[in-house]
Amino acid sequence: MSICSTSVVRPVLSVVLMLLVIVFGLIGLKRMPVREFPDIDVPMISITTTYEGASASVVETKITQIIEGTVAGIEGLDSIESQSRDGRSRITLEFSVSRDIDAAANDVRDRVSRILYKLPDESDSPVIAKYDSSNSPVMILSVTSSSMTRMELTDYVDRYLLDRFSVIEGVADASILGAQEQSMRIWLNRTAMAARGITVGDIENALESENVENPGGRIESFEREFVVRLNRQYYTPEDFRSMVLKRSADGNYIRLGDVAEVSLGPRNTRQLFTTNKQPMIGIGIYKQSTANTLTVSSGARSLLKELLKSLPEGMELRILRDESKFINASIHEVEESLVIAAVLVLLIIFLFLGSFRASLIPALSVPISLIGSFIVLYMFGYSINILTLLALVLAIGLVVDDTIVVLENIHRRIEEGEHPLLAAVRGSDQVIFAVLATTFVLAAVFMPICLWAGQTGRLFTEFAVAMTAAVCFSSVVALTFTPMLCSKLLTHKEVSFLGRVIEFCMKKCEHVYDQLLRAAARIPILILFLFLAICVLMVWGWARLPSEYEPLEDRGMVNIRMQAPEGTNFYTMNDASMEMMNMVYPIVESGEGTILMVVVPQFGDSQGAANTGFAMLELEEWAKRKRTSQQITAELRRKLAEIPTLKLQPFLPSGIGARGNPVQFVIGGPDYTELVRWRDILLEKAKTYPGLVDVDYDYKETTPQLHVEVDRERANELGVQAKVIGTTLETMLGSKQVTTFVDRGQEYDVVLQADRFSRATPSDLSNIYVRSSTSGQLVPLDNLVKIREMGDAGRLSRYNRMRAITITGNVAPGYALSDVLTFLEKTARENLPEYAQVAYKGQSKELKQTTDSMLFIFGLALLVSYLVLSAQFESFISPLIVMMTVPLGMIGAVTALYFLGMTMNIYTQIGIIMLIGLAAKNGILIVEFANQLRDSGHKFEEAVFMASKLRLRPILMTGISTVAGAIPLLVATGAGAVSRRCLGAVVFYGGTSACFLTLFVVPIGYLLLARWEKSPMALQKRLQKLDEENPVSIE
Repeated sequence: MSICSTSVVRPVLSVVLMLLVIVFGLIGLKRMPVREFPDIDVPMISITTTYEGASASVVETKITQIIEGTVAGIEGLDSIESQSRDGRSRITLEFSVSRDIDAAANDVRDRVSRILYKLPDESDSPVIAKYDSSNSPVMILSVTSSSMTRMELTDYVDRYLLDRFSVIEGVADASILGAQEQSMRIWLNRTAMAARGITVGDIENALESENVENPGGRIESFEREFVVRLNRQYYTPEDFRSMVLKRSADGNYIRLGDVAEVSLGPRNTRQLFTTNKQPMIGIGIYKQSTANTLTVSSGARSLLKELLKSLPEGMELRILRDESKFINASIHEVEESLVIAAVLVLLIIFLFLGSFRASLIPALSVPISLIGSFIVLYMFGYSINILTLLALVLAIGLVVDDTIVVLENIHRRIEEGEHPLLAAVRGSDQVIFAVLATTFVLAAVFMPICLWAGQTGRLFTEFAVAMTAAVCFSSVVALTFTPMLCSKLLTHKEVSFLGRVIEFCMKKCEHVYDQLLRAAARIPILILFLFLAICVLMVWGWARLPSEYEPLEDRGMVNIRMQAPEGTNFYTMNDASMEMMNMVYPIVESGEGTILMVVVPQFGDSQGAANTGFAMLELEEWAKRKRTSQQITAELRRKLAEIPTLKLQPFLPSGIGARGNPVQFVIGGPDYTELVRWRDILLEKAKTYPGLVDVDYDYKETTPQLHVEVDRERANELGVQAKVIGTTLETMLGSKQVTTFVDRGQEYDVVLQADRFSRATPSDLSNIYVRSSTSGQLVPLDNLVKIREMGDAGRLSRYNRMRAITITGNVAPGYALSDVLTFLEKTARENLPEYAQVAYKGQSKELKQTTDSMLFIFGLALLVSYLVLSAQFESFISPLIVMMTVPLGMIGAVTALYFLGMTMNIYTQIGIIMLIGLAAKNGILIVEFANQLRDSGHKFEEAVFMASKLRLRPILMTGISTVAGAIPLLVATGAGAVSRRCLGAVVFYGGTSACFLTLFVVPIGYLLLARWEKSPMALQKRLQKLDEENPVSIE
């Protein structure tokens, strides 16, 4: 007894099995996490070290190279990217996807701790974090108050709020944007210092020796003991002003207030954070590289509700930016597509069968198959995300196919007069092989996706597993639950008027199709020629489709990267950013935008050069604005080009791919001098190529610098050490934290620096004095040093421990990323020497990896599908006939992508791989039924024509149902619509062409190739005949 007949005679067993699937599927659904994409984030660890006042070359030699060398051998390390800039070193370590990030972080901390003694004493300790510190925050909150200054707000946030946000699950760091940290600022007056014979060293020594708090031991009596402490004496600006530095020759005390202005002030004055043109401070929340954005956002929102109850009067804390907004909107859009697709598929089934009872069967079986897939996803630890939901949207058209095949065959037999109970058993048994064959083929198509290399493989593994699980459950439901329902619900009664109309139309279609097929069979060579032409056109079209890693989405935001000429100071940058805001803010005033945030310098650069900035324009919800973010970006690019003092690059944030510009072309070589020459060659050629815009590079040798060269003989003669000269310059020009003071139980820095007007020109160096260690007299610096003005790079980059320059840019409208990379590769190959190294970063790297793997996965899916079919058909000819359907689907997909102006990206590639299974299942229905008819005694040609005619209705039903499931994706709007339209276009147009072309190509191919092949059961019949002719004798 087959599984179908068992389910018919034991209906309660069938119902119980389905109920168990529903119960456990819903449990798995409830327990699965929700996120935007699968957990594909590459483990990344950043090492950030601050060295205030140091140039990029000093940071590179004294910090970056030392740390880079010690972490290079850590297990699982894929790449090292380091960047040294004025005052800051950042090293980003990227690990293999299988590496545990916590274990990697521990290894990094261990390695870095070994070389701390090699780093400069004036540098801060390296900060090691499980995130890429170049990324922008996933959430930004504004903090405002009607009664507090920005410095007071910063102090409150640091004391009471920042740590609360830092401990949220998945948060790597929470920082204050536009922070004005409280400190005791001691602004040194070099003229007053020189007049009183005071040097920087005198002031530093006084602060370090006077402002102390040391334990003094204890006094012990016979019965009690007392702890002795030496208390601090300096808490307020007045206390520090009265600090005695030395006694003058006339007996008067020289105090700190005589040579410096002392006041409470911001620790760092080189930061700007504005929202809608209003200065304020913000809290930026950065997630860990492998954290879930939705989890971080949910935790932050819950904490925000709790904090609002205890904020001081007049203080406001609100969300300015939240990346989860786009994610939630995208998931909601896909959920709507899921419901719409299900309704369309059921409507099509009703229109083909004309029976409400018959349509009720797939309405019950499809949800069971989809719910059952959650069991598998939960067991593998996967999540509910956009891709798994997209898989279920497309799976609706696939899971209903098995039910349609069984239902249509049983329905046909009942209409021919069989009893419903008998028709349910015979009809389902007749198509068991076809159902299993399509299931195995679809599984064979999707499972190789799990072998896709790199990030894309991990990204679409959950997609493939969701599709495979749904298809496998659908075959179980189709062979158990569907026959049982057919035996209960389908009856041979008087057909309704609608049913008669539909039946008449189908009979007419079957007759016309049979005539056309027989006519085509008389010209097989022409059909074969057309098939070969389709194959050639498909390959030709594929090769000419532009490629990119992912399509550009409207994520409800436009970012603007700001770059001023090297050497631009903070105050000039501040004025230029205000000009930019005045040009962008009208979008907010018009209602298309909601928030304009500006950060100067850009995220992570507060201690370095001040010539960078970053702006984020938050747009109104998708349904409430007429223009897309792409159109707004194009307008901004035209308007912002009018600002001569700034280089402004409006761009859209990426989704799956790496952050930053899509074009990241790396050239590596032995030294920066040669790299600069190569860079200039490429940039000159790029001027003639219109596909590359917003061109930039990370090595700019135009940063104005003053190189101070010490006259060693003169310094030795006067008794001045080079170290004294260096520390004096560092303190006067760069600022130096010397000691601390306590305010309301918390320590703050005491910072020395010359006032702004004492360090405005190079000539101000001549009025700085140091003390001779031999004579004790003051010596002006201009007697000891020579100053040379020159331009040099403010940022030095290395990639995989190789000196490198990265050329970045955006792709112009009408071009694709693959076009730009092809141009750069060709230019480098033709103009650079052979030993020049070329590499890629970001989306460019991901595109290269994806393209290289795509053909392998596609070929593997074809091979596995062919071998699976060969094992099922017990033939190498029948599977070849079935696989002829693959080009028929691809020609529709490639043609649609070409004329719709779409690109070959990860979504369209997945759709094309999916077409292998979609196209093959229609061929399986014809080939399998033709084999059955041949085995039952029909002549070869008549078996082909009869099988094609009888399978016309299920082929049309399954094909149209599949493409109907893709319609909501094809016409998608709102968040994430572009990627859904790409996938929907491939499935809709490819499925349509495969459905209709299969009706002619497969039967003609069967007539040409299978004519000389024996029927599938021929060998079994021969064995049965031999067995009957030679009965077993028992001796």
